[in-house]
Amino acid sequence: MSVVQIFPRAEEPSAQALSVSPVVEPEASTTAPEALAGMPVAADPLPVSEPYPLDRAFHAMLARLTGGISPLALSLAWLDWSSHLAAAPQRRVEMSRRLRDMGQFVEAAAHATSQKPWSVIAPQGRDRRFRGPEWEAAPFNLLAQAFLLGERWWHDATTGVRGVSHANEAIVEFSMRQMLDMLAPSNFAATNPQVLEKAFRSGGENFVFGWQNWCSDLMRLLSASRPAGDEQFIVGETVAASPGKVVYRNALIELIQYQPTTAQVRPEPILIVPAWIMKYYILDLSPQNSLVRYLTGQGFTVFAISWRNPDAKDRDVAFDDYRKLGVMAALDMIGRILPGRNTHALGYCLGGTLLSIAAAAMARDGDKRLCTITLLAAQTDFTEAGELTLFVNESQVAFLEDLMWQRGYLDTTQMAGAFQLLRSNELIWSRLSHDYLMGEGAPPSDLMAWNADATRLPYRMHSEYLRKLFLGNDLAEGRYRVDEKSVSLSEIHAPMFVVGTLADHVAPWRSVYKIHYQVDADVTFVLTSGGHNAGVVAAPDEPGHSYQVLIKAADAPYVGPDEWLKLAPQVEGSWWPEWAERLAAHSGAPCDPPQIGGGDLDGLPDAPGDYVHT
Repeated sequence: MSVVQIFPRAEEPSAQALSVSPVVEPEASTTAPEALAGMPVAADPLPVSEPYPLDRAFHAMLARLTGGISPLALSLAWLDWSSHLAAAPQRRVEMSRRLRDMGQFVEAAAHATSQKPWSVIAPQGRDRRFRGPEWEAAPFNLLAQAFLLGERWWHDATTGVRGVSHANEAIVEFSMRQMLDMLAPSNFAATNPQVLEKAFRSGGENFVFGWQNWCSDLMRLLSASRPAGDEQFIVGETVAASPGKVVYRNALIELIQYQPTTAQVRPEPILIVPAWIMKYYILDLSPQNSLVRYLTGQGFTVFAISWRNPDAKDRDVAFDDYRKLGVMAALDMIGRILPGRNTHALGYCLGGTLLSIAAAAMARDGDKRLCTITLLAAQTDFTEAGELTLFVNESQVAFLEDLMWQRGYLDTTQMAGAFQLLRSNELIWSRLSHDYLMGEGAPPSDLMAWNADATRLPYRMHSEYLRKLFLGNDLAEGRYRVDEKSVSLSEIHAPMFVVGTLADHVAPWRSVYKIHYQVDADVTFVLTSGGHNAGVVAAPDEPGHSYQVLIKAADAPYVGPDEWLKLAPQVEGSWWPEWAERLAAHSGAPCDPPQIGGGDLDGLPDAPGDYVHT
């Protein structure tokens, strides 16, 4: 699916326009990141050359009111479901018969003191709203069971209606679940026994503290301030604090080389390609859970890309510019510092998708600089990309494009809102109960502070990403083009280490698992406990981590994900040591560490650099 019609040809950036010298000249290095030359500049925030600019401006205004959610996409989904349900009388009769569960509930209510706490229906395993002994006593147990029965009835009603498209069914079920979650008895003080007990013991003090928490959050929201407690996590001091040096800068990245912490290092360096949806330092958080610090402690030379945070001037930066000025520019600079040595490349989330594209193009062109490839929670096939695909259909993408077209970028609030909706029970309603009803505050953490340090996405890049990868699935289906030629993941032969996380809502592990039949390479697949971020940031000293691992040789028969779960052995602890062993097995004998930068570094800052602060 092509996107060239969306962008005027005259505004398309060229590689020459975006390129700068490998190492910034001293006089340029003191320039503020916002003023760096080379990025395409839009003369008008509302380009009149676009077709139907007034329509697009209206859609952009509407998108700000709806949080970027297309009301037409929701309406069409509900119309599809309701129309097919109206034409299914037998299904409606069956739905009415399922109301017999209410009879069981009435019986349970009549014998509330003599029956088991969850005699009619029990919460699902991941539902934490009704945990605790307080919920096992009447009448709160009855309220919870009535809610769960209604929730199950609506799930059955919105799924399995013959003729409804899978995508529309998922939207209806998801949106109904969001509405029901708002009505859960755990969200209201009068129907939450834990809140009532806290109020009784504290004399209502919890409501005073909850009001203070709400006012504090509101003031921080209105003033665009960081969440309370984040002040202790200072970039460059308490987080992103691994010692190193920016050894290269262009208009899109700063390349950081970290100081070695061992007397000798492996000859092959590691290049970290993070996602540019968030700041790079999720892999260099506090010293005790920094993957960068762990790798240097294992005797590796580590480089990391720090992406520049785009603004409205960068509206026409393309997805492929991230490959050219990101992955390829970083590899070229590493080759100057360590000539003749191959590189272990790691890509996280969207950075992993970009790395897989770059690796396929390199393999196609005979470029053999990558000795291993590691993908962390990164998708290369988007047909089963989880509930995030609910926000990616033609109507939704067009609506989002109009919002980005006016601003020049996708704001952080749209992405944060979408991710919170995916886990609304944990990220929205549980906080309402914990912070505002119980009057307690969540202890600050480096991971939450990093999560609040959000970034923007350029208009053109994000549109191409949504259309070519999510909607078109061009990469998995062999239509994705790099330098005017198609690329195929089957060209990749370098050994791969691929990590999926068990509770990932952004990149479901079964979607990540598809790499097994896409590449012609040895694949070590790890399924680790935790979610998209917590499963990756799994320091060996932290308790509670576990993983499963299995190696598939390039010529071995394919094993499906369900069979893999039964075959892969369970290991307690972090997956980091497992990965370090694989890297060492594909590395040479230790040698003296290389010089930082390998040459002139006048004017370039120490790690974490300047771009991380933009």
